[in-house]
Amino acid sequence: MSDDDTPTATNAFADFGLDPALTQGIADLGFHTPTPIQRAAIGALLQEHDVIGSARTGSGKTAAFGLPLLHRVRSGGAVRALVLAPTRELALQVSDALSSFATHLDAVDVLTIYGGASYKPQLQGLRRGATVVVGTPGRVLDLADRGALDFGKVEYLVLDEADEMLRMGFIDDVERVLAGLPQKRQIALFSATMPPQIRRLAQTYLSDPIEIQVEQDALSVGHIEQSFVRVGHREKNTALLRLLAARPPGATLVFARTRKGCAEVAEYLIEQGISADALHGDLNQGARERVLSRLRSRALDVVVATDVAARGIDVDHLSCVINYDIPDDAESYTHRIGRTARAGRSGMAITLITSRDFGKAKHIRRELGAEIADDSLPSNAEIASARRNDVVDQIEAALEATDLADVRAWLDDVLEQRGWDPADVAAAATHLLRAEHTFDFDPEPPADERNFAAINETEVILDVGRKDGIRPADIVGALANDVGIPASQIGKISLGSGRAFVGLPENVARALIAQHPVIELRGRNVNVRLHPSQTSAAAPTPKPVSAAAAAPAAASTMLTSPIVSTID
Repeated sequence: MSDDDTPTATNAFADFGLDPALTQGIADLGFHTPTPIQRAAIGALLQEHDVIGSARTGSGKTAAFGLPLLHRVRSGGAVRALVLAPTRELALQVSDALSSFATHLDAVDVLTIYGGASYKPQLQGLRRGATVVVGTPGRVLDLADRGALDFGKVEYLVLDEADEMLRMGFIDDVERVLAGLPQKRQIALFSATMPPQIRRLAQTYLSDPIEIQVEQDALSVGHIEQSFVRVGHREKNTALLRLLAARPPGATLVFARTRKGCAEVAEYLIEQGISADALHGDLNQGARERVLSRLRSRALDVVVATDVAARGIDVDHLSCVINYDIPDDAESYTHRIGRTARAGRSGMAITLITSRDFGKAKHIRRELGAEIADDSLPSNAEIASARRNDVVDQIEAALEATDLADVRAWLDDVLEQRGWDPADVAAAATHLLRAEHTFDFDPEPPADERNFAAINETEVILDVGRKDGIRPADIVGALANDVGIPASQIGKISLGSGRAFVGLPENVARALIAQHPVIELRGRNVNVRLHPSQTSAAAPTPKPVSAAAAAPAAASTMLTSPIVSTID
C-alpha cells in the first residue's frame, strides 16, 4: 500500500479524527506532522482494518499503532488492548510511549508485564483494572495460565517486531495468545522483515489485512552511513578505541557477539577512561534498566550490547553503531544499525571485519544491495580534527544555551585588574582543555605524521607476559630508554599470559631485532623476535634505531603513547 492509497491522507495528526485528548498529548510531546508509516497506518487502523506494517526501526511505528489503539479503548474498563513485544526493553519503551500519548485520557491505564520481574506489581496492576497490557509473550501466557490475565475482552492486538519474536523462538507463544483471543478482534502486525513463518501467521490469524510498506525494501538502511573496516583479530580493541576517538557527537552502541565478549569489551573501555557499560542477558532487570537510564540521561558515552539485549533501545542521541563482531546475516545487521539514525536523523554504522569475516561481509552486501564502503581506521590527523571540532561544538552550545552575563562581568573585572588581552585569555583557557580532550592545536597536522597503520606495521614478540609481572610501562621504558625507540614509534601493546606483542614500524622492528635480539626487562633478559607472519619477508638493511631516525611524534597524547590491550 502506498502513501497515496492511505484511507486518510493527512499532513497533521488533528486531521485523523483522533480524540482531542490524544492530539493534545502528542502535541505536548512536540509531534505535529505524521511520519510516512503513521500517515499510512493510522487511518486504516481507525477504520478497524487489520494491518501488516513493514517499516524500518525508528520510523515512528509505535505511534502508528498506539494512537488508534488508545482512541479505541479510551473509555477504560478491563484489558481491552494487548501489545506483544520480543524483549522487556521494547515492552517498557512501548509502554512509556503509550502512557505519554495518553496523558490527557483519564480512563486509560497502561501496564507493562515481563519476565525477570516481581509478579506482585503486575498482578496488582491487573486487579486494578489495566486497560492496555504491553508484555513479552512468555509472561503474558504465564499470567493468563494463572487466571490473572483474561483475553476475553481484548479487542485490539499488536504484534510489534514480529520477525524478532520469531528469531528469538517466541512464535509458538505468540500463536497461543492469538488462539486465545475473541473471534472479533483487530490485529496490527509490525515487522521489519517478512519471513515465511510470519507471513503464514498473518494469513492464518489476520482478516483481509491491509499491507503497508513505506519503503521498497524492508531491509533498507541507505539512510545510514555505513563502512567495513578491516582489522587483525588482536587489533580489535585498539581499533575500537580509535573509532571512538573520532566518532561523531552523541552516544555509541557497540555490538559484541557473546555475553562474555560484551562484558570484556566494556571493561576494557572503562579501563581506558571511557564512560561505558555493558548490556547483556546475564544482567538482572534492575541492572539493565539502570544502564538504559544512564544512556538516556547522557551519563554514558558507550554501551556494549548483545543483539537480544539491545532490542528496544530507542535513544535520540545515538549517533553511531559499531559492530565489534560482525553479525551472522543481513537481517541482524539491519536490526543492529537501525538503532541509530532515528526518526530521520543522520547516523553512522561501522563494522570491524577480520579475514575470517570476509564471507559474511560479502553476504551482507549482496543481501542489502547496499554500497558499504571499505574504510580504514581514522588517522592521527582525523582524530585530532574530531577532537578540535568537539571542543568547538561544545563552546558553540554554551554560547547559545547559557546565560554568560555573570561570567562576562567577572571576566571584565579580571581583565581590567590584570591588564590581560582577551584573546590571550581565550587561548589560555583553551589550552587548559588539552588534558581533558587531548587535541592538537595545529589545524594542519604535519604531512609526514605517522598514521596508526604505519606505527603498527610489524609486530615483535617478547617472551614475557602477565604471569611474569610485566606491565606495558616496563616495555615502553625498556624500548624508549634502553634501546632508544621514541614513544611515538611504539604502537599497541598486547599482553598475553606468557608473551607480549608490540607494534612497530617495519624498519624499526627489523633494526631492533638486528641490534637488540635480547633486552632487559625488570632485571631479566628477554628474547625479542619478529612475529612469524613477518619472518618470511625479505629483510631490508637495518637502520639505526634512534630518535633522529624516527618520524615526528604524533600530536595527540593518546596517540603518542602505546595503546594497551590484553589477550588470553
